[in-house]
Amino acid sequence: MNIDHLKLFTRIAVTENISAAGNELGLSPAVASSYINKLEKSLGVRLVHRTTRQVSLTEEGKAFLPHAEDVLASVEAARSSVGAGESIPSGTLRIAAPASFAHMHLIPVLKDFTERYPELKLDLRLSDTIVDMVEGGFDVAIRNAELKDSNLIARKLAPDSRVLCASPEYLAKYGEPVIPDDLKDHHCITLTGLDTWHFHTPTGQASVKPDSQIRVDNGEAVRDACAHGLGLTINSTWSAYELLSHGKLVKVLEDFPLVCNTAIWAVYPSSRLLAPKVSVFIEYLIQQFGPEPYWDYLKDK
Repeated sequence: MNIDHLKLFTRIAVTENISAAGNELGLSPAVASSYINKLEKSLGVRLVHRTTRQVSLTEEGKAFLPHAEDVLASVEAARSSVGAGESIPSGTLRIAAPASFAHMHLIPVLKDFTERYPELKLDLRLSDTIVDMVEGGFDVAIRNAELKDSNLIARKLAPDSRVLCASPEYLAKYGEPVIPDDLKDHHCITLTGLDTWHFHTPTGQASVKPDSQIRVDNGEAVRDACAHGLGLTINSTWSAYELLSHGKLVKVLEDFPLVCNTAIWAVYPSSRLLAPKVSVFIEYLIQQFGPEPYWDYLKDK
């Protein structure tokens, strides 16, 4: 079985276009089409449905895809081990990441990463919506939500500390809550999916479901709405640390810390071996963010 044929097939599964997939690998449309024909002939089954505009995987193609990906990952890992770590990761690394975190922290560190690995191309999908990694063909995803998918392997990149905060203008106008239950009398801004807030108290955990006037599905928008005095909200320190350091946001209810077991994770499908291009990316992010990330210096202040 030809490795180049498998590489093309896995890219067709993502692009749904033989010419586009071939172009990624430096192949002409005619050569790319011949590669797929040869792969199908060697297997004795049709792997893709062809139309004039796009292609889609057949049922046999869908069943074959994870095995093709595992073969390619095994080959890449084997080559890396023979080179004793001297081989340079290459190809395309497809990354999914939350838009807010990527804009603030991921994009700024990619210049150094791409200079270290010039043979590696990055294909980023930035969205605060959690994507299906296998269906989307992603190699790795950055997540800061609770991990519920048992088919994923996770590596912790950094803690995700969260604080309740407000703008000085809001507190001057409406006063500061003293206990969590006071939040019921305040304007609150909630992030979609985080409608109930949990606090540690001397008598145990307390939960408050604020009557939010504003509900937003984007972390940056929640933070900025808070900074503009629209209400109190929960922010990750990686999102709010600059505004906190400049006094545009201040922490409230500090005697009642939030119940928070979240973290920043790098995840990848457990059905695949960890390819060198994924491994170097994860290790690089751990070096950049680490157990005590730069955005957490205000956590205990």
